[in-house]
Parts: sequence; C-alpha cells; structure tokens
Amino acid sequence: MTGQLMLLDTASLYFRAYFGVPESVKAADGTPVNAVRGLLEFIERLVRDHRPGHLVACMDADWRPQWRVDLIPSYKAHRVAEERAAGPDEEQVPDTLSPQVPVIEAVLDALGIARVGVAGYEADDVIGTFTARASGPVDIVTGDRDLYQLVDDARGVRVLYPLKGVGMLQLTDETVLREKYGVDGPGYAEMALLRGDPSDGLPGVPGIGEKTAVKLLDEFGDVAGVMAALDDPKAKLTPSQRKRLAEARPYVEVAPKVIRVADDVPLPSVDTVLPREPRDKVALDELAARWNLGGSLNRLLLTLNAVA
Repeated sequence: MTGQLMLLDTASLYFRAYFGVPESVKAADGTPVNAVRGLLEFIERLVRDHRPGHLVACMDADWRPQWRVDLIPSYKAHRVAEERAAGPDEEQVPDTLSPQVPVIEAVLDALGIARVGVAGYEADDVIGTFTARASGPVDIVTGDRDLYQLVDDARGVRVLYPLKGVGMLQLTDETVLREKYGVDGPGYAEMALLRGDPSDGLPGVPGIGEKTAVKLLDEFGDVAGVMAALDDPKAKLTPSQRKRLAEARPYVEVAPKVIRVADDVPLPSVDTVLPREPRDKVALDELAARWNLGGSLNRLLLTLNAVA
C-alpha cells in the first residue's frame, strides 16, 4: 500500500449524517435515507479535500466484543440496558436508522469502496490494525476521541475529528493533543484508563479525573509507573490517591486490553485503492433509483473520477 490511507469510522459518520440531515430526505416509498445520502456527501467532501490514495470504510462487526466484557463486565452494559428499555416504545419512536445501514453497505460495495468489519471486533480495532500495518501516512476520520490514542506524528497518523459535518475538521496531531490534554497519542489511552469513560461503562479510578490523571502520568511516566509508585513510600502520592489506586488495582490490571484498540485483527484481503469507477454500475444504478440517492451519489462519482 502506497500513498495516503484514509480510514472511516463508518458508524460514527453515518450517525452524524442521520442527525445532521433531515428525515424528510426519503426514497420514493417514503423510507428515510438521510443517513445514506449524508454519508455519501461526507465521503465526497473528504475525498475532494484530502485526496487519499486508499480508503476503507471500517465497520462494527461486534460493537461489544465478549472478550472485552469478560475483562470488564460493565463495558457498554448501560447501552444494552437502554436498548432493552426502548423495546416497548418502538412503535412510538420508530428506528429509522437501522434499516439504512444495509443500504449504506450495498452502496459502498457497488461503488467499490473497501468495507471491512471482522467478527469479534469493533471498528476501532479494524482501524487500529490497518494503522499498525500502514507504511505511509494515515488519516482516521472519527467522532470518537478514543482513537486519539493512535495519533503518531513520526508515522504521519492523525485523527480528523468532525466539528461540524466534515467540512470543519479538527486535524488532531500530537501538538493538538498536548495542548488540549497534556498527553501524546499513547498517553491519551493511559489518561483515559485512569479517568474512566462513563459512555463506555469504564469506571476508571474513582476520584481521579482528567487533570489528576495527567499529573500522575507526568510524574510517573505511565500507568505501570503510577501503580509501581504504590510500593514506594517516598513516591509523591497523596494518602487518598494511594487508597483509590490500591482499591482500583484489579480494574487497572485488565483495563489496558479493553481500552487500547487492537492492532492484530485478522483483516481480510481487500482492495483499498480509491475507486475511479463503480465496481458494479448496474447494481449502483438500481440502488440509486430505489433509494433516491440523486445528487449525493452523482457528486461522489464525479469526485472519485476526478481524483482517483
């Protein structure tokens, strides 16, 4: 693989498209296609502005892998509870996003844009593995700050974080991370481990927030150094910090594997080169007609033809 590689956290982007494009954007049968068309417009803008040589739409084959749950049972557990609680209200609040996901997948396949999800892994892990294997620069497009841990100036790995659509992106490199959080890429994962992340059901170390976590990492280097300081009575830890860290030791021992994205996912062999022409024009024409993809798809096709 040569040239710029762009990795899309696809679910993150189609969620943004779903909430950013009105549900009044529909197919002929009245089915909303706002997420489909919004994602196509996102991809068109990304390709036009950044001209990657390779593009992969990374998918969540398993948004809550059992191997992570086995280590930390609370991992995303609240999301499972929320889904169950929403069941009786499905008629009142219809889910108009889920039916669009197979359409998104079919359109990407017909276009010839590589789409990769691997059983037992999240999209983050697919992104982490592609990044680890890349020989050139990598742009990761995601609204998930967890992937900041992959930022690496030496290898040209940065995160393009959408602030408004994808027209306004925060180009996140190590300078940005140090200014905003006081850490580099690997340090972001260490900080997140200590701080915790309620949105993912990760408790962190109670009483240790972001600022304290960064101070501890500055003092002791990494989480392993922080925990080793517990055995050193001269280490600069307050009594409350010692107590909280000692109590959280079982969590700290297993959390690194849960929080760090995998870099050893068994990726399938796929053609990641940005397509110039659709892989299956007949299928794409049928999808365009059925789902009223209109100008969103046409603009993407024109851009692919112009830059690929």
